[in-house]
Amino acid sequence: MSIALDAMGGDHAPGEIVKGALEALPDLRMPLILVGHQDKLRPLLPAQLPSNLSLIHAPTEVSMGEKPTEAYRKKKDSSLMVATQLVKDGRAGAMVSAGNTGAAVTFALLSWRPIEGIHRPAIAAFMPNYHDGFLLMDAGASPDADPEHLLEYAMMARTYARISYNKPNAKVHLLNIGEEEGKGNAFAKAAYNLLAKEPWFAGNVEGKDMYTNDDVDIVLCDGFVGNVVLKTAEGVAETMVQMIRDAVPQNPALKLAYTPVRWAVGPLRKKVDYAEYGGSPLLGLNGLCTICHGRSNARAVKNALLKTQTMIEGRLVESIRETLQ
Repeated sequence: MSIALDAMGGDHAPGEIVKGALEALPDLRMPLILVGHQDKLRPLLPAQLPSNLSLIHAPTEVSMGEKPTEAYRKKKDSSLMVATQLVKDGRAGAMVSAGNTGAAVTFALLSWRPIEGIHRPAIAAFMPNYHDGFLLMDAGASPDADPEHLLEYAMMARTYARISYNKPNAKVHLLNIGEEEGKGNAFAKAAYNLLAKEPWFAGNVEGKDMYTNDDVDIVLCDGFVGNVVLKTAEGVAETMVQMIRDAVPQNPALKLAYTPVRWAVGPLRKKVDYAEYGGSPLLGLNGLCTICHGRSNARAVKNALLKTQTMIEGRLVESIRETLQ
């Protein structure tokens, strides 16, 4: 089974996308298909392609600012559509894209359709915290979810946690404005009542506590809230790291005294760096799509490909189907 990589998607495509693909090849146990305009990709590749790398030409691409539904109708020969079709035809086990997230969700949803029993797809984003991190579900695929959809999200996220993070008994929390039962708006209350029937549900969790509590494995919310949480956390983390760096004097004599601070900030910066985690899977469809950050560099692309390989080998899509039976 192969992985199809949208080589034209992302702020730094195709250069960083191709570089990340080449860096991942030695660790990939399955073939990789680069999808994109061959005239733009060839100069970035070795004259003799590695045995586990192939190239499929796609003359157009979907830009970051394009409307997803319009792109789906008009750009049937785009790199994103060709990669999507490779999965649909069974020529690839998954696709990876750092391009237009809305377009990736739309192309996958309309081409592959939801798994039976799933009404809305969801993005499962890994979020670092003081402990082992947690999965935020949904991080932006479906902004207008119903309470019943969060129960579906929980079942998919628990399957993903078992396969990719070795958490066979992941606990599920509902993101809310308070821990107590009965907190929140009508949506949160209805979702709580549905989730409370399940033995793995651990109740509400406040935004501040999901970063400090040691029993948080999965946090549920609709895609609107999830995307706000994701981008806010990213912005705060980057700002804090930059503020610490800016506080270090530029004078060489004084800078030396701050060396221990640099030693401490290094691991912290790595822990909050999106590139360390590669990408996030779009769950709930009859196909696997890993969505990467639009700013993805080569390291992020490499990590996304390796994570996707783990999900394919772990039969993630098939396991979700089995969970819902």
